[in-house]
Amino acid sequence: METVPTFAHGERLSRRDLELITDERHRYELVDGTLLVSPSPRPLHQRVVARVLAALTPLCPEDCEVLPAPVDVVLDEHTVLIPDVVVGRRDNFTERALEGTPVLAVEVVSPSSERIDRYLKPARLAAAGCPYYWVIDPRVPSLSCFRLDGDAYRLVAEGTGDDEIRLDAPYSLTLSATSLVSPMP
Repeated sequence: METVPTFAHGERLSRRDLELITDERHRYELVDGTLLVSPSPRPLHQRVVARVLAALTPLCPEDCEVLPAPVDVVLDEHTVLIPDVVVGRRDNFTERALEGTPVLAVEVVSPSSERIDRYLKPARLAAAGCPYYWVIDPRVPSLSCFRLDGDAYRLVAEGTGDDEIRLDAPYSLTLSATSLVSPMP
C-alpha cells in the first residue's frame, strides 16, 4: 500500500523526507523545505512531454541525457523539483536523481500548476544556474523559451499556434506549439 508519512507541522522537509513517500499517484516536490503536491498529468500534458522528448533526444550530446518526469532534480537539501522534461549532464545523474543544475528544464503548464511553473520553479532554477527553461501551455497552445541572463531568465523565443520558433541553443531546432499538442505527429 502506498503511503504518505506524517511529518511534524512547521518543520522544513528535506530530500530524505521526500524519499519516504511511496504514493505514486501524485507528484511530490520540495521548495525550500515546503512540500508541493500535484495530481498525475492528463493525456494532453503527456502528449506534449512525448513530443518534446522526441524533438530533443536526437540532438542531445553524448555527455547529456533527456528524460521525462518523474526525475528528481536535487538543487539543495530542501529543494527537489520534478520538471516535465529535464536535460542533464550524465555525470550528474545518480541512481535516484539528477544532483545539481540541469542544462534545460521544460514545464508543461496545467491549470493546477500554472503559478508554480511560471514563477516558482523558474526562480529556483535560475538561482541554481540552470541555463535554459521552457514553458509550454497546451491550452493556447504556446511555447516560451528562456535563457539565463545574470540571475534571471530572459525570453529568447516565443510562439503560439503554428508559429515556428527557431532555436540555436541549447540545441539547434525548429518547433511550433501546435506540433507539440496535435494528436498526430
